[in-house]
Order: sequence, then structure tokens, then C-alpha cells
Amino acid sequence: MADLPFVTDMPLASRETWLKLVDGVLKGGDFEKKLVSTTADGIRIEPLYAKAAGRVPVAGRAPGSPWAVVQRVDHPDAREANALALTDLENGATGLSLVFAGAPAAHGFGLAPTEEAVTAALDGVFLDAGVEIAVDAGSKTRDVARILTDLVKARGIAPADVRIRFGFDPLGGLAAEGRLRNDWAQAAPNFAAAVRERVDLGFTAPIVAADARVVHAAGGSEAQELAYALSSAVAYLRALEASGLSLDKARATLEFRLAADADQFLTIAKFRAIRKLWARVEQACGLEPKHVFVAAETAWRMMTRRDPWVNLLRQTVAVFAAGVAGANAVTVLPFTQAIGLPDAFARRIARNTQLVLLEESNLAKVADPSAGSGGLETLTDELCTAAWALFQAIESEGGLSSALVSGFLQKKVAEVRAARDKAVARRKEAVTGTSEFPDVKEAPVAVLKPAPAATAPAAGKVEPLRPVRVSEPFEALRDAADAASTRPQVFLAVLGPIAAFTARAMFAKNLFEAGGIAAAAGDGFAEDGATDIAAMTAAFKASGAGIACLCSSDEIYAAEGEKAATALLAAGAKRVYMAGRPGDLEPALKQAGVGTFVFVGCDVLATLREAQAVLGIQAEVR
Repeated sequence: MADLPFVTDMPLASRETWLKLVDGVLKGGDFEKKLVSTTADGIRIEPLYAKAAGRVPVAGRAPGSPWAVVQRVDHPDAREANALALTDLENGATGLSLVFAGAPAAHGFGLAPTEEAVTAALDGVFLDAGVEIAVDAGSKTRDVARILTDLVKARGIAPADVRIRFGFDPLGGLAAEGRLRNDWAQAAPNFAAAVRERVDLGFTAPIVAADARVVHAAGGSEAQELAYALSSAVAYLRALEASGLSLDKARATLEFRLAADADQFLTIAKFRAIRKLWARVEQACGLEPKHVFVAAETAWRMMTRRDPWVNLLRQTVAVFAAGVAGANAVTVLPFTQAIGLPDAFARRIARNTQLVLLEESNLAKVADPSAGSGGLETLTDELCTAAWALFQAIESEGGLSSALVSGFLQKKVAEVRAARDKAVARRKEAVTGTSEFPDVKEAPVAVLKPAPAATAPAAGKVEPLRPVRVSEPFEALRDAADAASTRPQVFLAVLGPIAAFTARAMFAKNLFEAGGIAAAAGDGFAEDGATDIAAMTAAFKASGAGIACLCSSDEIYAAEGEKAATALLAAGAKRVYMAGRPGDLEPALKQAGVGTFVFVGCDVLATLREAQAVLGIQAEVR
């Protein structure tokens, strides 16, 4: 290397040098506003981090071992569910998630919680062959657990030879449904007795689930999801200890269930954080930390009905993040889950998403590959700090049950959800294929059954954490536009040469079509640099559009905007929009008839609702 002066003479990079280069690019722009962002928990995301020195991998799966590829079994017809499940197992799945009707994660479908349905659904499934079985039964968990226990006995299988994760989670029912059969003080002994019964029979897989997916689905933040999971697990630990089970045996019955979404770095940090946080709880209990089972499911919140193919991209990122962060089991919601009951094709894609990442990308070969990354180590630590603070606050309320009954936790989640709703409405949190880059001519996808209409849950003791998909408000607009007798249209009134209007015309098309309003436009109406206003208005009349949007540069707006807006109104436009911020031109343009200005950061949902109202379309507000 001594003979390569261009290497040896190269100065070492420093943060100061980098900052100088950044300042040159920003040209005086605000560093904080341009390059620093914050998460829903207020955690700063810096553009550059130094290497984290002295860090060791967070213990997750055994080094080099794959996670369990778990497929949902949620077809209401148990025989059909069985056929789908056997196909999954024959083609690479290593686990099944039995989803029962009425469970918070059932999404309108699910098995019946009966002996006949369970027996039929598991017909031909060799329970003692290492197949991971996860139960998602909500308030019916105890009934399903009894049925499965009897099935194992009837087949002559030793409980220690099966991997059934029963999913006992009574506080999850209080969070998701707003009710519990009894107060937690009364319900805890019954819960503990049911768990101890399985322990005494010899079941060794986790029996209890601290399932925080309900918080994520309701719009909560990562720290809120983690704090809920911790509080839930601690409540169960206390109940089991009170029943006479040692803390060491009690913790062995626990697992965590978390949502994995398309925010790759936050998902990785969250799954790393839950293990570090739980180790802290174990230490506080006087226990030496041991491995805890952590299961992931791709997030319901990020699923869309519009352009559902983009769900495949979101899910791939989510699986990647959960997998490299050490999840023991991963379930992928089929990409059509929000539309209806997924068919065999959607299930195959869900299964193969994991198999490709495992067997072709070899993601499981390295334990905690993010260890030592300055950004991910910092984010993990910050999440731990924020989650621990909220966990302490929940404990100060008297524990998770009290925090739910008082509404303390629901209020915290609602605040984060409101902030996210605002970001989605302004497309600061974009939903690709729905709020950004929509396709008003998209072809429908196949499902076995359409999703049932949502119904309000029965009134419970407390306000439940209701699941929400962030794309729902835009989907309501699209549904209303699709239901109109003719496709609503906006005419893009492009001014000046093509170089002047292309960028804003594309922006306006993208914006209006997110509300199902098709954009009609031509190649321009400029002659010798000036717009032929007569030709433009003639094109508007011929388009049949009810509204129009001016699209051009600031300079051309100053020269032609007022004249164009006046002409469009005279030609019958019910409302004239303009793409871009008006600046000093706003009073004159408004006087000329421009009713609304659309630009990056504007309230897109409000704009689209207004546009639909002008066109005589009334969308359901979600």
C-alpha cells in the first residue's frame, strides 16, 4: 500500500468535514429541518452516526437458525382451511397460526372455536413433527386451548413433543374488545390456573402471549407497543407467581407478539429492544436473563385495498426487518387480506416471501447483523428509554389493567394516531399506490370471499383500541368516486411550454387521482411561448371535466394565471385549482377565481373531499 499515494495520502474523513460539505449542498438551508426527523415517540433520526463501539449482538434466535415460517389458517370452512394449510406445509411453511372468528386479528374471518372445526383444520397435520402452532382466539382462547389439549391426548402424543403456543392473553381482550369476563383481580387466578394446567401436563412451548399487535393496529407508536408488551408480561408474571409457580417457570411460559411494518430501521430496533427490555425485567426479578420467544406478524395498519400489489413490497421490508432482528417466528398477512379472504395464490406469495429471504438471501445466517451500527444501536437504546418510561407510567397507574380501565393508555395511543393521521392526510407519510402514485384504472384482484362490512363492536367496560389502516380515508374517497355514474375528472390546464408545466402537472395528476378523480390533460397550448387561452378553454369543454387545475411555473402564473382562471370559470369550471404555492400572487389569483392552491404539504384529504363535494360526490369520512 506504500506504493499507492492516492490511498495513503487521503485524509481521514471527519464529521466536521462532512458538515462543511453538507452546508455547501444546503446552501444555508436549515440542517435540522432538512436532514433531521423524529419518530412518533419524538426520537431524533440523525442523517449520520458514528460506529457504535463495544456493542455485542442482542441474543435472538440461535445463531444460524431460521425463524419459523408461519401461515395463517383463517378460512371459515375448516375443511377448506385444512387443504390450504396442508399445501402450505408441503411447500415450505414450518408453522400454522390458527385464527378464530372474533379474535382481534381475524379481520372478518376465522375458524369456529369448536372441536369439530379444530379437528378438521388439523387433519393430517403431524403435531409432533416440529410444526409450530400458534393460537389466535381472543376471548375464546380458553375453549380452544381445551380442545387442542384434548386433541393432543386423543392422538396419543406427549405434550412435550408438540409446539403449541396457546396464546393466553386476557388483558389483550380488555384492550381490543373493551371487556373482560371479570375484573383482572378476579380473572387473574383463573388465567393462572389455565396456564398451570398446561404446564403440569408437560407443554413446553410458550403458553401465554404478551401480544402488543393491538397497540400497533390502533395507531400506536413503537415505544407504546413495547411498553404495552412489557406491562402485559409483568401482569401475567405476577399472576402466575401468585398461583404458586416459580418466577423461573413462569417466565418460561411467556412469549411476545409484535407487529413488523415497512419502517425497516424502527422495526429492527423494536424487535431488538423488546429482548433488552425483558432482560431488564428479569434482572429486576432477580433472575439471570434467558432467551424469550418473540413472534412477528406483518402489520395490519400498513395494508391497503388499493393497488394491493404494493403490499408485497411493504411486507418484504417488514419480514426482512423482523428476521434480521431475531424474530423466532414470522407470519405474513397475504397481500389481499384487507380486501377479503386470501386465495391460494396470495397465500403462496406470503409463504414464499419468507422462503426467498431465508433460503436465497440467507438472512438467518448471521445473528443480529445490525450490532455495532451507530444508527440502529442508538435507535434501539432510545426506544428502550422511551418504552421503559411509559412502562413505569403504566405501572404507576396500577398496571396494565388499571391503565386501560382509566383510559390512560388509550389516550396516549390516540395522540400518536391523530398525529399520524395528519401526516397521512398531508402525504408527509405517503402510502404508495393509494395516496401517492395511484392507479384509477387498476384491475381487481381475486379473493375467496370479500371482506365483510365493518361493524361497531359492542359496548364494553372500557374504550377499546380499535384497529385502523392508515389508507382508509383515501380508500373512502376512491370508493365514492368509483360509485359515481361516470368517472369524475379534473382538467389540467397547462400553461406555457412543456418544460414549464410538466412537474406540476404530474403532481396535480397524482394528487387528484388519489381521490379517484381522473386527470385529463394535453401536451400544452403554447404558441411562441404564450398560451392560447381559447384553445385551452375549448379543450376543457371537450374533456367533460367539472373542475380544472392550473399547472405551470411561477413566472407563467404571474403572466397568465389570472387570465386563465377567469376563462376557465367562464367556460363552466365549477372550481379552479392551482398547483403550487401562490406567494405574492395569491390575492390577484383569488380575485381572478382560483379557489384552492395545492402544493407539497397541503392537506390533500381535505382538498380531495372538497373537490368531490364540488363534483356532487359525498365520500364516507373514515
